[in-house]
Amino acid sequence: MVRLGIYGGSFDPIHSAHLQVAEAACNYLKLDELYFVPAARSPFKEGQSTAPAALRLKWVQLALEGHPEWKIDSSELERGGISYTIETVKKYRKRFPDAELFYLIGMDNVPSLPKWKDAQELARLVEFAVVSRPGESFVPLPEVFRMHLIDNVFCETSSRGIRERIALGQSVEGLMPAAVREAVLASGCYRK
Repeated sequence: MVRLGIYGGSFDPIHSAHLQVAEAACNYLKLDELYFVPAARSPFKEGQSTAPAALRLKWVQLALEGHPEWKIDSSELERGGISYTIETVKKYRKRFPDAELFYLIGMDNVPSLPKWKDAQELARLVEFAVVSRPGESFVPLPEVFRMHLIDNVFCETSSRGIRERIALGQSVEGLMPAAVREAVLASGCYRK
């Protein structure tokens, strides 16, 4: 049976910790493929501006070079509007009816999971790969959700932190793959 991972997020911008999470999930879950799905607009980040979709997509493409087992799914960007996980998961379940599907989320997203759109149906369609950082407290999922814990992934970097560093004119060396860093800085995004 094929084992597929789905990794949704704003990727605003994508950075090295995203790639560490992807590697840890692929190794732990023995994934055959992992799909990165950049969100058009997160329902939990209403009112927050993001870099333009075309730029975020380009940065993800640059970050994934050299990883043929990692794919990009731009369907949420193409669909536009608010990106609901249930819509994406339904699409994958229809496209890969016999696959084992795993959706990657951070431990910090676990408390809000029961509030996600059609959470009960989502729990039926996909298993969750919950990634925790060292020292992060375990938050159990309600029983209806099937969970795999991928713990102690060293992820110091955050997209918010990178945006703040760029706005302050600070170095972001080593926080993103070099090609991504160059493209982000050349875009002028996040500068005040």
